[in-house]
Amino acid sequence: MKETGLARKVLMPYPVLQANRLVKKFKHTVAVNSASFTVYEGEILGLLGPNGAGKTTLMALLLDLLTPTSGTVSIFGMELRKNREKILNQVNFSSTYIAMPLSLTVRENMVFFAMLYHVPDYEKRIGELLALCEIDHLTNCLTRELSTGQLSRLNLAKAMLNRPKILFLDEPTASLDPEMAQKVRDLLKNLRDTLRCTVIYTSHNMLEIEQISDRIIFLNRGEIIADGTPRQVMELYQKRNLEEVFLKVARGPGIQ
Repeated sequence: MKETGLARKVLMPYPVLQANRLVKKFKHTVAVNSASFTVYEGEILGLLGPNGAGKTTLMALLLDLLTPTSGTVSIFGMELRKNREKILNQVNFSSTYIAMPLSLTVRENMVFFAMLYHVPDYEKRIGELLALCEIDHLTNCLTRELSTGQLSRLNLAKAMLNRPKILFLDEPTASLDPEMAQKVRDLLKNLRDTLRCTVIYTSHNMLEIEQISDRIIFLNRGEIIADGTPRQVMELYQKRNLEEVFLKVARGPGIQ
């Protein structure tokens, strides 16, 4: 799985996304509490935290799928809520947990989304992506007939149709076997290195996070409790790996 492009150059970091004091409340629950951070071009950022920490809510705020109670999101230097269509044409999203139309074939699904994004020469692009994700032999299969892993790869192929500058991924390797999961990780790193695509993703695979992330944001109870490289976060919590950090956060508050 290899995406071609220009060789990566060492450039000054360019902020492509900025969250400023984001808050999201649901009745008496604060799902995201005053989250502020910046994401840079060509960065792979992992969002970590126990179930209920606010990861999914935060990602929904960054995609304008939820309206923040307060705070703002700027992408490509533009306020998201005021420039929604222009911004979202340059980003994409994939989740293992969102179903695609099951009565359509793989090709029909890809054509549908390609037309939504006004992808030029979409037949060629679809062919490239299905081959890249190793599901080109399933072009004429009904989506309902795909395995969970094949659906994950179809979702990933769909998310790359418009050559997004920012790619949001919710547990992209959760349903994949180890070999295919490694291919996806290699693909994401290649997108970063060749096309300077920014990737923001969630995962419960701590070893994967350590291997692929340039930086991680650790959430707990809606608050950012750590922001740095995997090594910096491990040093902050005085743990040998991110799995130990995760268990420590999940079992009790504070740095012990």
